[in-house]
Amino acid sequence: MAGMRAYLDYNASAPLLAAAREAMVAALDVAANPSSVHTEGRAARRLIETARRDVAALVNARPEHVVFTSGATEAASTLLTSDWQMGRGSVRMSRLFVSEADHPCLLNGGHFPAAQVTRIGVDADGIADLDALAAALARHDKAEGLPLVAIHAANNETGVIQPIDRIAGIARGAGGVLVVDAVQAAGRVSIDLSAGYADYLILSSHKIGGPKGVGAIVAASDLMMPKPLINGGGQEKGHRGGTENLAAIAGFGAAAREALTGLQAMDAVRHRRDEIEAIVKMLVPDAEIFGTGAPRLANTTFFAIAGIKAETAQIAFDLAGVALSAGSACSSGKVGPSHVLKAMGYGESLGALRVSIGAATGAEDIELFRTALAAIAARRANREKAA
Repeated sequence: MAGMRAYLDYNASAPLLAAAREAMVAALDVAANPSSVHTEGRAARRLIETARRDVAALVNARPEHVVFTSGATEAASTLLTSDWQMGRGSVRMSRLFVSEADHPCLLNGGHFPAAQVTRIGVDADGIADLDALAAALARHDKAEGLPLVAIHAANNETGVIQPIDRIAGIARGAGGVLVVDAVQAAGRVSIDLSAGYADYLILSSHKIGGPKGVGAIVAASDLMMPKPLINGGGQEKGHRGGTENLAAIAGFGAAAREALTGLQAMDAVRHRRDEIEAIVKMLVPDAEIFGTGAPRLANTTFFAIAGIKAETAQIAFDLAGVALSAGSACSSGKVGPSHVLKAMGYGESLGALRVSIGAATGAEDIELFRTALAAIAARRANREKAA
């Protein structure tokens, strides 16, 4: 296995799918601006609208309700605002409700001042406290504006899946609007926006095997939308200005097509994940695997090894040919305490390792992980004997 590497960091970014690469290369040969009305421009527009249909199909939404952005962060920044529009009228969102375990793009509140953000706690498995959410929404003064609830569908570190159907019922019962960060969930669990799953979804291309630098807002309807974050030439029906990134959008669409059919492979992915967790418990019996008391994504495991810093273990795995994360990878390489674990009640000092896999993860990858972990466990045992 000399020279081999195992990529086990799909939640940070999934490898580019062949279909996405092919779609991007083909789109690079289309020179025209998608807003141009000539034949070449219409060819570019067709590529975008095909991708829009494919992204919509992934979450069972209407294509005309998909707005392409530069990524999930831009989508979140667009949605987390107090300034919304309904037709020609204005609608105000006066308070934002998020969970303590949310991704920073939600947790930081977007354009809401800190005083207008309510953070809802989570239990030891990372599930949002639904009673606390309902109580907080009941106290909300709707005379000041509507409540906006934003929450992740699946946690990027633990893989824990939130009960979105119950959260949606609570939010709507309080007259609120629900934004769901579906970045990690899309392509890994079935999402049906037409069935009332959420009012707005946030999607990211590179989490499902598409290119980086493109994402989407998907709305359940176009009755109400946030005021544009980027004004320009009226692209995306005026919701997001700027000439569309044709190649990236084409790749996103192709990845969405693959992700929809790939949902059938999640049982096999779960089997691989369970193999990994069995190896962890065999080699490090005192390791703690987080979120096991709640539904989780089939591809994710998050665990801590007592006496070893997560970043130290991550480096050891990397040197042994295994790419994984110490928490999430959304802070320009920064490694620090997990706010997710802190929210779950484990404190700030505990670090953990995240293994996240995909349909292409094979037995060779699992064996590389086992070999690397065995070496780490042996070094820990030797230090304990010497102490």
